[in-house]
Amino acid sequence: MSDFMTGMSRSTVRANGVRMNVWTGGEGPTLILLHGYPQTGQMWHKMAPALMAQFNLVIPDLRGYGDSEKTRTGFDKKTMSKDIACLASELGHDKFFLMGHDRGARVAHRLATDFSERVEKLVVLDIVPTHTIFSRTGRELAAAYWHWFYFQAPDLPEIMIRNSAKPFLQTMFRSLSWRPNAIDDMLFAEYLRAFMLPGTIRCGLEDYRAAATIDFEDDEKDLGTKLSCPVYAIWGQFGKMDSLFDVVDTWKEKADNVIGKSLPCGHFIPEEAPDELLSEVVPFFFGD
Repeated sequence: MSDFMTGMSRSTVRANGVRMNVWTGGEGPTLILLHGYPQTGQMWHKMAPALMAQFNLVIPDLRGYGDSEKTRTGFDKKTMSKDIACLASELGHDKFFLMGHDRGARVAHRLATDFSERVEKLVVLDIVPTHTIFSRTGRELAAAYWHWFYFQAPDLPEIMIRNSAKPFLQTMFRSLSWRPNAIDDMLFAEYLRAFMLPGTIRCGLEDYRAAATIDFEDDEKDLGTKLSCPVYAIWGQFGKMDSLFDVVDTWKEKADNVIGKSLPCGHFIPEEAPDELLSEVVPFFFGD
């Protein structure tokens, strides 16, 4: 394993019955950062040093990802968000700021819904809610988010992705990035190592399968519920999201206090535009 998380301590913590790989470090109010697919907690490595100067950072690999435990079940966002709530408790953090990207932002959304008393502010990166994706799917969205639907097929995606893991990851990063050099060869090699660990491919697919089934049903039950914490929705100006949704208006359906902004990048915001993202989220977390 190559560790890019300069200055942070790495440990294994059992939370909600799952062994979770987690990096911690810094001083100040607690900020939990959640990664997306097909990455690990190390996607935050460009931002972590600056954030540690002002926050007590907690950066886990989600259940089934990276060096966290590869479970057979539990990829619905209620369970995955409980993982993070339990992790925070194990580390002694009652309330916290929260920022998630991609799949991690979906976990963060559910966490802010189910544990509203603990999440003080929320940043969601390059997503709209899962229920919105499936309920408004049309031709353009299906083409842009093809992998969401391909991953629903049983068994076949596991076989095909495992047999072409490196070009698969290269294609995912290249097609969703605006700044293609943001993920260098060394970091890509670490993502590939983590991706090829036994069970990781299956777990990532189960995450997407849960979105189309259990998560959609859970979100349907909560359609009348709005998040109580302030929400900052940030998306890539040159990514898919900008052309498909009015991101801020979409999030205003889910929360009363919403602001939003696009940044000059593609999907992988923390790696493509780390400085721009820092300049937005730090004042948001510390503001009134």
